Amino acid sequence: MTEISSTVAPPRAPLLSTRKIVHMSMLIFAFLLPYLTWQQAAGCALLALLFNVVVLPRMGADLRKSPVNAPDAGVWTGIIIYPISVLTLILLYRHEMFIAAAGWAIMALGDGTASLAGGALRGPVLPWNRAKTFSGFLSFVVVGTAGAYVLTRWVGPAIAPEIALRICVAGAIVGAVVESLPIRLDDNATVPLVSGAFIFCLALVERRALDGNLPYLGRRIVLAVAVNLVLAALALGLKMVNPSGAAVGFLLGVAVYLGWGYKSFLLMLAFFVIGSATTRLGYARKAAKGVAEKRGGARSWREAAANCLAGAFFSLLVITTRHESAFLMALIAAFAEAAGDTVSSEIGKWISDRAYLITSFQPVAAGEDGGVSMSGTVAGVLGSALIVALAFALGLCGRAGFVITLSAAVTGNLLDSVLGATLERRGRVTNGIVNFAGTSFAGGLALAIALRIGF
Repeated sequence: MTEISSTVAPPRAPLLSTRKIVHMSMLIFAFLLPYLTWQQAAGCALLALLFNVVVLPRMGADLRKSPVNAPDAGVWTGIIIYPISVLTLILLYRHEMFIAAAGWAIMALGDGTASLAGGALRGPVLPWNRAKTFSGFLSFVVVGTAGAYVLTRWVGPAIAPEIALRICVAGAIVGAVVESLPIRLDDNATVPLVSGAFIFCLALVERRALDGNLPYLGRRIVLAVAVNLVLAALALGLKMVNPSGAAVGFLLGVAVYLGWGYKSFLLMLAFFVIGSATTRLGYARKAAKGVAEKRGGARSWREAAANCLAGAFFSLLVITTRHESAFLMALIAAFAEAAGDTVSSEIGKWISDRAYLITSFQPVAAGEDGGVSMSGTVAGVLGSALIVALAFALGLCGRAGFVITLSAAVTGNLLDSVLGATLERRGRVTNGIVNFAGTSFAGGLALAIALRIGF
């Protein structure tokens, strides 16, 4: 008698996990926001955190991040980070509660629907992340937009429908991009915080501000294209960038030029020149240590986007909002942080043989992620100060702006080092994501301070 061997297929993960259902159902509480003060709303978020941490585990519900056959099956971070993100949105946008509601909806509905559609429909995969599909991406955008729009109109009824739709579509697209990036961070933190910040900026856009700048933009566009074509070709010829870096740098350079003409563009150009010069300074010594930049220091599109995308975004908001001075400070701080980060890294690798982790002061080799040295730190502050001094000389900021932007840039550099010592060293994010986070944080901090004191 022969035995018939059989294999039992492993259980399939449900299309919509219990964890996702809990996240989406908690969104019902967002409809209470118009009836609560921000202090009461923050208290509700804290209660939700306690409920998730204390009560739900005792109910026997499987709320792990990946419940079936996954390497991180024991991770509970999502169910904890979710209410923390809601609390953060409420605290950050306590005077614009519709932004907190929109970011909450994009996080809960967009992310949950993307998982459902991606698992059920499959289809073509995203070119930047083959673990994600276009069906999931589009579902995120459509459902995230719908949920954000409903809550925006509910919490902020005074907001015009067309403005609400515009900011919600843009916020959902940004959220979908963040959710689809191949990084190992919980999207319950990244999606709402990035989407919320983006919506906050777009909510300040006014047609009247753009109309007031239209007389200048015709000539400025022509000059922007011409100047950036010449410089992109020159940088490519000198092997300071590769073809992808030249193409993306051209687009970002045009955006920066539109903000404040040649003056804003000079900040980006100064960063590029300073960064390229310090990269090539002592290149042979850095190459012998094994810490020199690849491709002879030529920048690709990744480096261009990581260091200049935030500045380009703030530059466009200079001409589309009535907060010109505030967004100019954000632009200055973003490029000052980028210059300081590049200079500190390159000088530190050239001069120092040893660095120290910023989180523990443990000795590490120069060039290690999150490592800082005295020479690199001093050089980085000076690099940031050069960009801010140039902005001051060009009349883009006054004395108060000088202090605000330099302080924001230095703080952004510190954040960059902390992220490098923690998330990047653990392989959760790339160096490009860390650099983008540093420039965005520096610009956002300068913007927040400037708006707070009335610029």
